Amino acid sequence: MNRIDDTSARLPDGTLFEFWETPCRYDRELIVDGGAPNASDGNDGTAAAPLKTIGAAARLATPGTRVRVHAGLYRECVKPAMGGEGPERMIAYEAYGDGPVVISASEPVTDFAPSTGWRMQARPDVERDVSDVRIWRHALDPDVFRGYNPFCAVNILHDRLFIEYDKTDMTPYLNRRGCVFCDGRPLKQVALYNQLAAEEGAYWVEHNGQVVHFRLPGDEDPADHLIELTVREQCFAPEAPFLSYIRVSGFTCRHAATGAPVPQRGAISCYRGHHWIIEDCTVDWSNAVGIDVGNECWHHEIIEGQQIGFSVVRRCKILDCGVCGIAGLFAQRMLIEDNLIRGTGWQRMELSWEAGAIKLHNSVNALIRRNVFRDTLRADHLWLDCGNENNRITGNLFLDGIEQREAIFIECTRDGVNVIDNNVIWNVPGRFDPAKVPVEPGSSGWYKLRETEAVNGYGVYAEGTDRLVIVHNLIGRCRHSGYYAKPVPFRMGGSDRGGTSRRARVENNIFYDCGEAAIVFPTMDNRAEGNLYVRMKGGYLRVMYPEPEVCLNLPAWQEFCGFDLTGQNGWFDIDVGEDGAAHIRVSADAPRGLPDQLRRLALIREPGNVAPVAALPESPADINGKPRGDMALPGPYASWEA
Repeated sequence: MNRIDDTSARLPDGTLFEFWETPCRYDRELIVDGGAPNASDGNDGTAAAPLKTIGAAARLATPGTRVRVHAGLYRECVKPAMGGEGPERMIAYEAYGDGPVVISASEPVTDFAPSTGWRMQARPDVERDVSDVRIWRHALDPDVFRGYNPFCAVNILHDRLFIEYDKTDMTPYLNRRGCVFCDGRPLKQVALYNQLAAEEGAYWVEHNGQVVHFRLPGDEDPADHLIELTVREQCFAPEAPFLSYIRVSGFTCRHAATGAPVPQRGAISCYRGHHWIIEDCTVDWSNAVGIDVGNECWHHEIIEGQQIGFSVVRRCKILDCGVCGIAGLFAQRMLIEDNLIRGTGWQRMELSWEAGAIKLHNSVNALIRRNVFRDTLRADHLWLDCGNENNRITGNLFLDGIEQREAIFIECTRDGVNVIDNNVIWNVPGRFDPAKVPVEPGSSGWYKLRETEAVNGYGVYAEGTDRLVIVHNLIGRCRHSGYYAKPVPFRMGGSDRGGTSRRARVENNIFYDCGEAAIVFPTMDNRAEGNLYVRMKGGYLRVMYPEPEVCLNLPAWQEFCGFDLTGQNGWFDIDVGEDGAAHIRVSADAPRGLPDQLRRLALIREPGNVAPVAALPESPADINGKPRGDMALPGPYASWEA
């Protein structure tokens, strides 16, 4: 598709996203082939005399150099010495195409001994049978770590003052950054040696970070497995900041021993540089952050005229990052497209406030499209934190959160407009302690509408965010509500105004089977139109201020608020498959209620009877790029089959 005709690239202000890429002119090529018999870092990097490591090529590469890397396992951290000079004179690092190129931050170890001298009992007066437990000991070789020992460093980095210690389990924050892998999968870190007696597939680090004790699943012998320990913080990262115009293509970067942000330091790091292209890469089992693309840390001095962002992350697989998949601070004009981001958040460090499959601060003019988010644990799929302007989030699949508070969080965004359109947001179960949900028999809980910490689970959560546009999405199976918004009085130390969460536009969406509500507006000063509400029960449309709060159904929403005059109610089934496609069909069950009540709701039982509504200029084509025309169905699809 011609970029001029690409409607998914239109930003909220009507301008086309500024694509800066252009065909590069390479006048030099360096070949890396670690498996070649004659490979040496003393070679000249020709096909006949290849380099042995990627790092050697990175020391030699100058603007206009293309580094091509043959298949193999490269246990190193690649540290580019230079950046390019512009879009036509980049430095490229790319897989040759003859098989996987793996850059690993771990090293294999083979010298093990049975672990002795430590008590397996938690208490001296309580005995348990530990005769079958087999724990092994490995003494770390200091020469392998070369200045960075992740088994000596805790996860949380230098800015920890904002953590609310009374609200979170600090154990994962204080765990060591070093990981132990068995056949490519990490063992679980425990805090005390005696916990190994009750936990297979786990490891413990001595206080000085020099000795690791571990127990394999099934108490198997490590000699029968590949055991790897992380020894390097990152896989591809410059040592000097601000290197720009670098392209990284086709690599797998795994086992990075990164710490929890901030600062944001990923397995692949732009290290405050701009105009990077990171494409067709896989990031696998980074301890904390997968890719960093911004200014790294808010404690850095902002240099006058400094460019931050302007980078591309596309067609990557970002898998099982402990805290954050893609992190960016003050990054402008980011293009994040066609990525799979799965399994983020296993460290359970959400109250470090940097947890998310994508977490951007002060994002301006970004295009986030056609990404697939899956299985994000106790973190947001997408979190835009403070001061976001003119961003478009379109054509993404936000699927199957695990203990997830919200799928999309737009925080404290006061200026400009941001658009969320043509997305599927599905299965947001909430993050809360079920034991804290009050049991209120009878009618005692009916009139309590205010948000509590007991129950959440939002499709889109706007906190102190003005003028948010949410159109043509499918938002379903949210534990609390599809859209929830609230104002905040102040933010950023009270030095700037608060956010009202007003003038939101929620139009032409499908809300399906949300537990508490489809829409929760903080005030009347918002707009809802053309939405389709399917399998919604009770007062699923809510306005919280002015008091008293109201819980309404669609007819009352229309009569008393003037909202959704072209809105519709439905009762049929929608399922979202593994591929993110929605399957819509007639429901076998019927809604409950008195006949007159059901008649007033005018429930559509046949999906084919849903009426089109006026199309919106923000989203002229559907999730598959099909033009909508003047009239369109609610939701992300221009048409569906019942």
